[in-house]
Amino acid sequence: MQASAPRPEQAAIHVNLAAIFVSLELSRSTWLTTSLSPGGGEKMSKHPIRSGDVAGLLNQLARLQAKAQARTGKTFPVIVIQEAGLEGFWLHRVLEKEGIESHVVDAASILTSRRRRRAKTDRIDGEALLRTLLAYKRGEPRVCAMVRAPTPQEEDRRRLCRERKTLVAERVEHVNRIKGLLFAQGISDYEPLHRDRRQRLEELTTGDGRPLPVHLKAQIGRELDRLELLLVQLKEVEAERDALLAPVGDAAPAPAAALAGLRGIGPEFAAVLWLECLFRPFGNRRQVAAYAGLAPTPWQSGSVQHEQGVSKSGNPRLRTTMIQLAWLWLRHQPTSELSLWFQDRVKRDGGRGKKTTIVALARKLLVALWKYATSGVVIEGAVMKAA
Repeated sequence: MQASAPRPEQAAIHVNLAAIFVSLELSRSTWLTTSLSPGGGEKMSKHPIRSGDVAGLLNQLARLQAKAQARTGKTFPVIVIQEAGLEGFWLHRVLEKEGIESHVVDAASILTSRRRRRAKTDRIDGEALLRTLLAYKRGEPRVCAMVRAPTPQEEDRRRLCRERKTLVAERVEHVNRIKGLLFAQGISDYEPLHRDRRQRLEELTTGDGRPLPVHLKAQIGRELDRLELLLVQLKEVEAERDALLAPVGDAAPAPAAALAGLRGIGPEFAAVLWLECLFRPFGNRRQVAAYAGLAPTPWQSGSVQHEQGVSKSGNPRLRTTMIQLAWLWLRHQPTSELSLWFQDRVKRDGGRGKKTTIVALARKLLVALWKYATSGVVIEGAVMKAA
C-alpha cells in the first residue's frame, strides 16, 4: 500500500464524530456544497446552489440527513464550515438559527500546497475546507484559526470608526484636488477647510493676474459642495461616536470612556481600541498582540535563528492605530514606565532602531491598555486628563 493511500482506520467519518460534514464555497453566482456523510464511503459529494438561495441550501442539508438516515438507520447532526469573506456573517447566523453547527474559518490559516504553481478551483477549495473541518473536530491542535463571529450589535457599532476613516480619506482627496487645480494657476495660499472658503474663491486671481477661468471656478465650486457635505457627515458620525462613549446616568463610565480619560488618547483612538479589539475576550497577552498583528515572527531551523519582525496578520486598523498611539504616548506620557523603557532601549542602541522599538512599544502599550480596560490594572506612571 502506498504511503499516500488511506489506511483502513482512516474511514470517511470516525465513530466518535458521527456527523455530516459540509463545506460551503461561496461566490457571487454559485454556492458549492461539499459533503461527507456516514455510510457513504470516502466519497465527497458536491452540489451547486444558486447564490443567495438559503431555502435551497437548507433543503440540500435536509436531503443529506435523510440519505444518511436511510443508509445507517440513525439521525446525524450537520456541521458546516465556510471561509470568512465577502458574505460576512449573515449566512452563519441563519444556519445557527436553524440549529445547525456552523463555523467560520480564516482562509489564510488553512494549509495549502507549497508548489510553485498549484491548482485552484472551487472543487479543490471545497475539499480542503472539508478536510480542515474534519481535523478541527478531531481536536488536532492549530489546524486552523476559527473566526469568532461578532453579534449584530457589535458588528454595527464598528461602522462608526470605519465610516469616519472613509470620510476623512475622501476629505483629503477633495482638499488635495482643489489645491492641485489652483496650484496649476499659480495659487498656493488657498485653504478649502477654512470657513471663508467661498469668499476667498471669489477673490482669487491667477499667478499672471487673471480672474479664475469660468469652468475651473465652477468645478472648484462643485468640489466645495461635496467637501461641505463630507464635513457635515463627519460631524454626525463623531456625534454618534461621542454618544457611545458617554456614560448613561450615574453608571460607571464605559471602558472606551475610561480609555479616553488617559492623557494622549482622544475619543477616536478610544473608540477604535474598544470597538476593534478590547470588547473581545482574550485568554492572555499573546492573543491580544497576535490579534493586532504585532506578535513577533521567529525563524528557526537548526543553528539558524532570527526574528522576521511582526506578523502583520491581524487587524490592520488596530495595528495602524497602535503605531500612531505609541508615538503620541511618548509625547503625552513621557514619565510613564513604558515611555522610560523606550527611551532607555533607544539610548542603549545609540539612538538607532527607533522604528523597530516603537513597534515593540505599541505591542506593550496594547497589552497594558487591555489590562486597564478589562481588569482595571493601572498603567504605571500614566497620567489622567484634568477634569
